[in-house]
Amino acid sequence: MNLPQIRLQTQQAKINMTTTPPQQSIEQPQAELDLQNAKLEMKIERTPAKLTIDQTKAWEDMDLKHIFRRIEEAAQLGYEDWLEGIARRARQGDELMRIEEGGNPIADQAKVNSETPPKEFNIGWVPSHFSVKIHYEPGDVNIKWRHERAIINAKINDPKMDYKPGKVEIQMVQYPDIKIDFENLTFKGLNFEMNI
Repeated sequence: MNLPQIRLQTQQAKINMTTTPPQQSIEQPQAELDLQNAKLEMKIERTPAKLTIDQTKAWEDMDLKHIFRRIEEAAQLGYEDWLEGIARRARQGDELMRIEEGGNPIADQAKVNSETPPKEFNIGWVPSHFSVKIHYEPGDVNIKWRHERAIINAKINDPKMDYKPGKVEIQMVQYPDIKIDFENLTFKGLNFEMNI
């Protein structure tokens, strides 16, 4: 028995893809930096400290005097004794002038003129307290700074970029195809019959 048959034969499409990957390169040049360091000036003004020690009085208390001081004291003592002598003689002259008023002025004056004054004795310190004079003036330090800002010049360099885009190439290797085949297939129409 001949059965009608339809045969289909297909062929799939085939493509070929060739890809070229993209390429990118980035180069970053270093920044250019110009640094100029500013000068720094420091000025120091110093007033030195001053210490004064005066031992003159201490040396005088120990009877170790400068010759000029001895001459000055001797002159002063002589001047005072001279004035005292003038005053004593004037006083005693006045007493003798009034001898008629009574008393014994000649004997009294002889006694006063012949006696030396009594010696005084007391406890003391050699040299005496605070005979060494100390004077101190503190020093001073004045520091002045002068500085300028540093000069910084910076130049930024842009990055260098190189980009090559990728490609995709598509090629048709095999086209699609369909084949239809008939067997034992007849078409019957009005008053005719036909093999397909």
